[in-house]
Amino acid sequence: MIKRELKLFLTALAFYTRLPVPASVHEDYAALLPDAIRYLPVIGWIVGMVAAAVYILANYLFGNALAVLFSMLSTILLTGAFHEDGFADVCDGFGGGWTKERILDIMKDSRIGTYGATGLIFLLAIKFIATIQVSTNVNSIVILGVFMTAQSLSRLAAIIVTFNYSYARMQDSKAGSALKDEAKSSNLGIAAVLALLPLAGLIYYTGESSVAYALLPVAFVSHYSGRYFNKWIDGYTGDCLGAVQQVSEVVIYLSIFLAWKFI
Repeated sequence: MIKRELKLFLTALAFYTRLPVPASVHEDYAALLPDAIRYLPVIGWIVGMVAAAVYILANYLFGNALAVLFSMLSTILLTGAFHEDGFADVCDGFGGGWTKERILDIMKDSRIGTYGATGLIFLLAIKFIATIQVSTNVNSIVILGVFMTAQSLSRLAAIIVTFNYSYARMQDSKAGSALKDEAKSSNLGIAAVLALLPLAGLIYYTGESSVAYALLPVAFVSHYSGRYFNKWIDGYTGDCLGAVQQVSEVVIYLSIFLAWKFI
């Protein structure tokens, strides 16, 4: 049991990050990937911890703005821009396509277009400024909590989409369709608990229960995005999930900032 759970975690680590894993993990890769989704929030913990560590060191050396930039860069390098690429492809596909087939074709194209470039620039700019706002005048433990919360909850938002809708490219079912068709409902429950732990820790440490309001806009992003994708392409793709993660992450930073400012 423990050995299988470890393999599930390592499978998630191999698929969603650039971190090295034992070669034996790849032997059962396809079979384990559907259940490995339960550990996607833990991948968020790791990404959040790395981002926080880079931020804390860079903030000591260079100040807040550069620290945020370096922390953002660390998450991009750690994940191989996996989710950012998905967001850009979604911008291109839904911005330039008017039919399911055309949207899917555009998203499959490895080249980035005007919609993708513009969307990515604005996304990263908003994330940069929102993270600066959240990280100002808080200590290192709060920074760690905020980054881990944003990275884990945003991944939960993407997971929820996979349990509510079908994969749009059933013929390309290497990973995406398996997430929906073979995943067990228990995976969603486990993922939800794991995703909420950093938020609970942040609330406990700061005493600011208002942070929990971040759950509302994240739920909205997940719900609306899923319905929007399903309307146009009869489901979702891996790129769609990346877009949900990125938008949700930005929304979490904005929500935490507004909660601390007004509530």
